[in-house]
Amino acid sequence: MANDKKLTVLQVLPALESGGVERGTLEVGKYLVEHGHRSIVMSAGGRLVEQLLREGSEHVTWDIGAKRLSTLRLVLRLRRFLVENQVDILHVRSRMPGWVCYMAWKGMDSATRPHLVTTVHGLYSVNPYSAIMTRGECVIAVSKTVRDYIVKNYRDVNADGIITIPRGIGRNEFPYGYRPNEKWLNAWYTNQPHLQEKKIITLPGRITRLKGHKDFLHLIRQLRERDLPVHGLIVGGAEASKQAYLKELKEYVVSLSLQHDITFTGQRHDLREIMSISDMVLSLSTQPESFGRTVLEALSLGIPVAGYDHGGVGEILREIFPQGLVKLRDQTALIELIERWLNLPPRVPQDHDFTLKSMLQKTLSTYQQLVHPE
Repeated sequence: MANDKKLTVLQVLPALESGGVERGTLEVGKYLVEHGHRSIVMSAGGRLVEQLLREGSEHVTWDIGAKRLSTLRLVLRLRRFLVENQVDILHVRSRMPGWVCYMAWKGMDSATRPHLVTTVHGLYSVNPYSAIMTRGECVIAVSKTVRDYIVKNYRDVNADGIITIPRGIGRNEFPYGYRPNEKWLNAWYTNQPHLQEKKIITLPGRITRLKGHKDFLHLIRQLRERDLPVHGLIVGGAEASKQAYLKELKEYVVSLSLQHDITFTGQRHDLREIMSISDMVLSLSTQPESFGRTVLEALSLGIPVAGYDHGGVGEILREIFPQGLVKLRDQTALIELIERWLNLPPRVPQDHDFTLKSMLQKTLSTYQQLVHPE
């Protein structure tokens, strides 16, 4: 069968440090290798390279995501690389690498060059720089929200060429009803003894103004004013450029007299465990998210999630747990919902369609159909 041909796939992104784009790149790479294909990833490197290599992919260290004109000097070098390695699929996951890849690809023989795939991971600012992510022969949108955003803002894009492949998570990685082991629990409560006997409400996400931290703080204050035994966890790190905002948030905590009711955990690598011992998880981003992976992870664990009804978060909640939907910035409805859940915890459905298996199967099928259209 034509689809049995072994493919060589090159995924390109700025770096492999952390994040959903990076995680998805590794997941696709591992899946390709497991199915006998050659997986290559090009980036400036990072802490995830070791895992990538361990799972059978190859890594090429180029600083292809650097936002400077000199990066365009990589165009000819990349063109040679694509020919020498007989790349079948060139999969671009970020804008600056997208320009280098597109210019290299565009100058090749259309009969023999690889097929160009782009994935739009975010709701990028609408401008010519971002438009490069809509130039693929196939454009993958990570949610219906992203697909609608592309169609609305880039009128010259063929809507039929956009494929929606929602991000997915592994059922084994986030099993329903998961509980951390005793070692983790003992360490957690040793370091956080004030959380025992409390109802834990968690807001995951990096420290940035878009994540709704102040809405979260007001919520916790109002719940405490009702004498409810809640404690708010803010789980996420702050980059150097966000340290001033983190300081502002901590000062705001003091102004609301919440010093004993809020914990900033900083960057953690055990978010699964933290969410699994939470009574509920919130998503309060004031601007729409392209997807909302932590919402999906929490629901997969069986943890109730309340979130503002817009973007990818609203999309996920509508499909899996619609009772968690709250109108944007409607604090009254949010408080009433959470108080109701504290008294009678809701049951989260165990099954959903946002699986890693589905995402990977659709991605590989997309590659194969490009190389061997039926």
